[in-house]
Amino acid sequence: MATSWKKNLFELRKKNLLLIFTRNPELGKCKTRLAEAVGDHAALEIYKFLLEHTVKITENLETQKQVHYSVAIRDNDLWSDSVYQKKQQVGEGLGERMEYAFAQGFDEGYQNIIIIGSDMYDLAQTDIQEAFEALEAHDYVIGPALDGGYYLFGMKSLNSHVFKNKNWGTETVLKDTLSDIDTKKVRMLEERNDIDYYEDIKDIAVFHKFLK
Repeated sequence: MATSWKKNLFELRKKNLLLIFTRNPELGKCKTRLAEAVGDHAALEIYKFLLEHTVKITENLETQKQVHYSVAIRDNDLWSDSVYQKKQQVGEGLGERMEYAFAQGFDEGYQNIIIIGSDMYDLAQTDIQEAFEALEAHDYVIGPALDGGYYLFGMKSLNSHVFKNKNWGTETVLKDTLSDIDTKKVRMLEERNDIDYYEDIKDIAVFHKFLK
């Protein structure tokens, strides 16, 4: 029984891949829209807090996990080398970088691949688990964000169209993405709050300590 359980767990880890896209936490280079209201130092501390939250909700997931750095791979940071495989983002824009990461994952033999950012406070480990379960019966899974984008996207085979001709960071991303896929094969998750502006955090108590 124990041997069978371990075998199933190994197969699950090899089948599922979680991509975590992250910006290197550098002053003045992360959460720039939020920084316009709270300042660069507060924005950086908020971003670091969100990174820690992302580690907390992903480190115990029974799946393979890759952290894709925006600028440079960092050793001995909060992303443990024993838990996360570390990679460099490749490509000019966000769409090109995500497409490359998905293509590489499928080339490596993974069957279900999901991507998230590293700055979603309104996201839990159970949400990601639900997303992987959704891919068992659907070709795509999407977590829609309140701002018209998405906080999670997953698929079972590469569809390059979903990464092209998008105005990333705008309210049209989700709509334009859905136009590139067969919506009958999509599982939509619960809508969540993305954090880009001061208005996104001003009423959330856990962030008040950064706004003093």
